[in-house]
Amino acid sequence: MEWIRSHYCGDLRISNVGSEVTLAGWCQTRRDHGGVIFVDLRDYTGLTQVVFKLEINEDAHQEADRIRGEFVLAVRGKVAHRIEGNVNPKLPTGEIEVLVETLEILNPSQTPPYVLENREGVDEKHRLTHRFLDLRHPTLQNNLMLRSKAMQVVRNYFTQEHRFFEVETPILTKSTPEGARDYLVPSRVSPGQFYALPQSPQIFKQLLMISGYDRYLQIARCFRDEDLRGNRQPEFTQIDLEWSFTRPEEIFGIIEGMFAQLFQETIGVEVETPFPRMTYHEAMERFGSDAPDLRFGLELTDISDIAGECELKVFSEVIAKGGSVKAICVPKGAELSRKDLDNLTDFARIYGAKGMAWIKRNPDSWQSPIAKFFTAEQQQALEERVGLGIGDLVLFCADQPKIVYDTLGNLRKELARRRNLIDDSMYRFVWITDFPLFEYSETDKRWAATHHPFTMPNLEDLEQFGESDPGKIRSVAYDVALNGVEVGGGSIRIHREDIQNRVFHLLKLSDEEIASKFGFLMNALSYGAPPHGGIALGFDRIMMFLLQTDSIRDVIAFPKTQKASCLMTEAPSDVDTAQLDELHIRVKASAQQA
Repeated sequence: MEWIRSHYCGDLRISNVGSEVTLAGWCQTRRDHGGVIFVDLRDYTGLTQVVFKLEINEDAHQEADRIRGEFVLAVRGKVAHRIEGNVNPKLPTGEIEVLVETLEILNPSQTPPYVLENREGVDEKHRLTHRFLDLRHPTLQNNLMLRSKAMQVVRNYFTQEHRFFEVETPILTKSTPEGARDYLVPSRVSPGQFYALPQSPQIFKQLLMISGYDRYLQIARCFRDEDLRGNRQPEFTQIDLEWSFTRPEEIFGIIEGMFAQLFQETIGVEVETPFPRMTYHEAMERFGSDAPDLRFGLELTDISDIAGECELKVFSEVIAKGGSVKAICVPKGAELSRKDLDNLTDFARIYGAKGMAWIKRNPDSWQSPIAKFFTAEQQQALEERVGLGIGDLVLFCADQPKIVYDTLGNLRKELARRRNLIDDSMYRFVWITDFPLFEYSETDKRWAATHHPFTMPNLEDLEQFGESDPGKIRSVAYDVALNGVEVGGGSIRIHREDIQNRVFHLLKLSDEEIASKFGFLMNALSYGAPPHGGIALGFDRIMMFLLQTDSIRDVIAFPKTQKASCLMTEAPSDVDTAQLDELHIRVKASAQQA
């Protein structure tokens, strides 16, 4: 059979009845009904029922008897109405079928290791091992098609509407370990030296601004050797942007426009703009998170002043040591049982809390192990502060600020989940600004860049605090969060050599280290660098929201596991000794020996 496909399997409709068509695809199911053989032929567009009858073509009918699931077929025949009673209203092609005149089995198939249509009931490791089969499922095919469309929307928005240039930056680059761990690539021609795979194109896009390209875009592949979880992968895709002579307000407006257009053109959702904005300090105080979920309340309330006056030593001792006491009021939470409260206390301990105090507001009094430590006036003051009403519950955390934020920030999300307070149809964006420029690393016993060391400091703070208290220096940095997840982050960059040098010194980098790691950047900054800024948006995370999935593996064609391995290709894997010799590398121990 000489064949060229005339239609896709999901294209045919009543209007095609009487037409001769050629289709190609996979056999999803085969049914033999008393000599008449029915096959559901599938490609990425959908299904068409094709029918083999003896009276139409005996050879094709005989050949069809060999067909099994996932055989690859090409058929030619005429489109006909399905007989009354056989119409399938669940399929777009459910009113028609193709009466096959010619069949060619293009390729047989082994019996699949599981029923492909029922992937949800199959262990994920099994599906990832056979990812090439898993990708045949309509859910994943639709996911990747929407991803392709989303990428096109993003490209058109920036290049056609806002004059961005799309530029590719190097994948093999220099290791500058100031963030997550680099993936290193040994150089064969320079023994003992290594490239690094880019954690982001940060320095290169800044160099493009210095080179005068004004507006840069890249749908960039990035690599980070870090511990993984549901929304992280060792290699990922980001919408990478940089532009010159800009300020945060302009960046916010253009990014908000992109999100509005992207959500409208892909899933038909109208995104409300402009996005609300709050400082890092406000976000932490109100939500315990720099990526707050605004779809529900349960905000944190500081009661340190009231708690410090009560007779409960746990509270007063924490405050004396520079800590704080914060609370969450849970409407109608008094209905929670003691077992529920114990479970929440165990949850709080995950984030470092030593315990969790609570108060239930009954009609006539407080019900709580700590009620006796508060005077009537203190009880009234606390009720007014947190908005405590009859039938409500208050949960407390007393500790150092980081533990309080982590505990209550995560507890409010867990409470919202357990009490069904989240409207999954909502998309609530927020900009977070004024991040601290530095954070103290207890591990390294030094200050580290909160985002990266190329972020412009608030110059007033730099002059006021400087070396005396780097933790108080704010940055001109901003994140955009959606429903409690950071989906992008950026900043105005340092474009002056003297400021960049000062920031490096605050990070305790010596002049030799600066020259070794960043000499090329410092040199470039000395040649008329324009003010510039940008942002990187996590494309995979954005796709998770567009597709309403909790796993990043559902939006990537060939993802890794949480151990950064590919079950299908068995990467990473051992390599030949000859390859290692060429690279001048000796392995300490094989995986088996380890």
